[in-house]
Amino acid sequence: MNQHPTFICQPGHFAATCPSRELFDQIADKWSMMVLTVLDGAPQRFNSIKRSLEGVSQKSLTQTLRRLERNGLITRRVLPTSPVAVEYAMSDLGQTLLPPFRALYRWTKENIATVEASRAAFDAGASR
Repeated sequence: MNQHPTFICQPGHFAATCPSRELFDQIADKWSMMVLTVLDGAPQRFNSIKRSLEGVSQKSLTQTLRRLERNGLITRRVLPTSPVAVEYAMSDLGQTLLPPFRALYRWTKENIATVEASRAAFDAGASR
């Protein structure tokens, strides 16, 4: 017997009861996408991830890592060292997100000049 309720989510409509809405929010936020991109190459320790994400606070990074682990997108492994260290890695499920994330990252690099020009044009017109 299926113990999980079935929700019907309409394409293009983000109903509050649609579980994909919460998941989308949790994987598409700024820090989650960046953490997953940082972990794309190899497992890393907390401080290594933090050094790769200029401006992230320890609290924000901790919350992001916990959320990604809870959603099954990364794994957390305690290393038997003294002092104890923790390593984070992409899970098999997290690996499935890499192709769309890479495409989005490539799009940002290819279109940043056009976006910046649009911003400048908008800002110039905003002083009207």
